[in-house]
Amino acid sequence: MPALYLVALLPPEPVFSQIWALKQEVHARTGSRNAVRLPPHLTLLPPMRQPAEFEAACCRALGGFAATQRPFLVGVQDFAWFGDRTLFVRVSEAAAVRHLHVALLSWCATHLPAVPPETRPFTPHLTLATRDLPAAQVPALQQEFASRTFAATFAVTSITLFRHDGQQWVSRETFALGEPS
Repeated sequence: MPALYLVALLPPEPVFSQIWALKQEVHARTGSRNAVRLPPHLTLLPPMRQPAEFEAACCRALGGFAATQRPFLVGVQDFAWFGDRTLFVRVSEAAAVRHLHVALLSWCATHLPAVPPETRPFTPHLTLATRDLPAAQVPALQQEFASRTFAATFAVTSITLFRHDGQQWVSRETFALGEPS
């Protein structure tokens, strides 16, 4: 069976650990496990099944792409939901992430055509829990997270390729963004 890959931005410390602690808190309270199988991240290319030879081609393409991009800042603030199944930290300053996403899709169209076209709107976010949240616990979580606050700003300096090993997502390679001018 083809492997499952995704491409993401990972926040650096201390934001990484802060978001990870929130994911662990929701996991401990609800038993939701899907979101703790992947570190805190902003998805650029959603999960896609690809044959074995894709990884080497993807690494070449992502390395070339990353070299053309510059580091930038991302702001995150508070919490939101996709329906009743996905709790996330909201990206409050998303323009740079959206620009990177559009540039990556354009790059892939030329340099990595195996990447399928997007089928859903791109909404940058940091997932805390998804899909396997017990429905009975959602109203209390919604109420609690509506009253909680969280804010951080972090520098995006790289992109990361992940492959699913059958149990969890494993970082395969990280690509540094070009040096700022």
